[in-house]
Amino acid sequence: MKLLEGKTILITGANRGIGRAIAHCFARSGGNIAFSDIAFDENSASLEEELKKLGVKAKGYASDAGSFEDSEKLVNAVVEDFGELHVLVNNAGITRDNLLLRLTESDWDLVIKVNLKSVFNLTKAVQRQMIKQRCGSIINMSSVVGIEGNSGQSNYSASKAGIIGFTKAVAQEIGSRNIRVNAIAPGFIETEMTKRLPEEVRKEWIEDIPLKRGGTPDDVANLALFLASDLSEYITGQVISVCGGLHT
Repeated sequence: MKLLEGKTILITGANRGIGRAIAHCFARSGGNIAFSDIAFDENSASLEEELKKLGVKAKGYASDAGSFEDSEKLVNAVVEDFGELHVLVNNAGITRDNLLLRLTESDWDLVIKVNLKSVFNLTKAVQRQMIKQRCGSIINMSSVVGIEGNSGQSNYSASKAGIIGFTKAVAQEIGSRNIRVNAIAPGFIETEMTKRLPEEVRKEWIEDIPLKRGGTPDDVANLALFLASDLSEYITGQVISVCGGLHT
């Protein structure tokens, strides 16, 4: 039996990067995949077809994770279409980097809304279904900069640190209902976003990593698979870094 066979998973921000890798990893492990992004575009359509070819049920949705109303509608639609919902991966996130001196209020508010408020929105929306089932796993995507901070990323660091506190608090609230809540803190992961960095910046990052390489989206997806599966059924309220030893 595959690790996620019989489970339905909802992944936000799945059109590309880490979210897309998680969707593929979970589908290969037998999970039925619901995924969302701000718009249903050609990336969404291609992902939906790729997942279906792996022999699982898959459906993409257009939904603004930063909207409380959209999040409620999304979860209701997933439960109606799939019948159950066992795993939530709060992956939606953006960056608007700048030194605090130059950071605008709108860029602060937008990052907090998309990165942090979305986690509140979706977690609150799924908990009723998971409590009814008396089972569930919620996986929140934080970051090593939420633990250590990073110059020029005060908004992003604050949002990711907030996710850690939220994860620990909610894990204590709903653990008695057999619902687990954990966070993943990726380090330097090779995605479209990091590829846009200047080469000298990338080299500096990699030099600081004990394993001397950037991570891949699959490195993060493999940990998410463990946390989504029954292999981690006694793990909750934890923050696990995937960073090649950058944060120790």
